[in-house]
Amino acid sequence: QVQLVESGGDSVQSGGSLRLSCATSGYTYSTACMGWFRQAPGKERERVATIDSDGSTTYADSVKGRFTISLDNAKNTLFLHMNSLSPDDTAMYSCAAVVPQMYSGGYVCPPEYNYWGQGTQVTVSS
Repeated sequence: QVQLVESGGDSVQSGGSLRLSCATSGYTYSTACMGWFRQAPGKERERVATIDSDGSTTYADSVKGRFTISLDNAKNTLFLHMNSLSPDDTAMYSCAAVVPQMYSGGYVCPPEYNYWGQGTQVTVSS
């Protein structure tokens, strides 16, 4: 059974930094599709960043240049390094994973994630 547990959320001032962690179990990192999402009150969930086991990453335009997603295979942990935080980054951050779709040439990451953590709150004050 896949389990994801986030940590690292906190209250910080604008311009500050945080590192979120997502400890996983029951999920293989040899072929991984993982991501960070966030949802602020009254807003739709937003895909923040994604990464696969080949190291390919994607970022929302709103976080490019400020956030970095990474995988530590040895520790079975997903990270989100967040710099230059602003009040607009205030949200519940959740990590997610999905089993890749395999084919003869490799794998692809499906667009929908089906394993989710419980979330960790990030609050940025001005």
